[in-house]
Amino acid sequence: MTLGAPPSIPSSRGQPLRVLIVDDNPMDRLLAREAFGGHENGVVVDTCASGERALNFLRELDTALPDVMLLDLNMPGLHGFDVLAQMKDDPRLALIPVVILSTSGNAGDVQQAYTLHASSYLVKDHDFASFARQIDAFVNFWMQARTSHTP
Repeated sequence: MTLGAPPSIPSSRGQPLRVLIVDDNPMDRLLAREAFGGHENGVVVDTCASGERALNFLRELDTALPDVMLLDLNMPGLHGFDVLAQMKDDPRLALIPVVILSTSGNAGDVQQAYTLHASSYLVKDHDFASFARQIDAFVNFWMQARTSHTP
């Protein structure tokens, strides 16, 4: 697990958007951090290298829970669907929005993600510039979604 630096400009809600990335591939975690780099003033990114580590991290009582999680599917140990199912069965974690971020666009994977109450499913672009645009859209959406009901 790594922790992002505190942002210098908070979101309109007064707090940075907290994102947890769960992916077993170190290169994918590095690329995701790089893609989030353009949002360092309003986003704090935590990463976990396995589903087990993510669940342990989230269950620590002093953990600041993320506003949204990006979850890989194909990981050794706990598969992304296992992590998602366990989160939805845990009252403290059940309301954390989980966005599946996978290279798989398999219709069965997409259907199972939504059956397990994933908030969204993103098929990761292979081109870094396109992936960075996906992350920009992701951040903009979640910043807006998180603040849209604030008076």
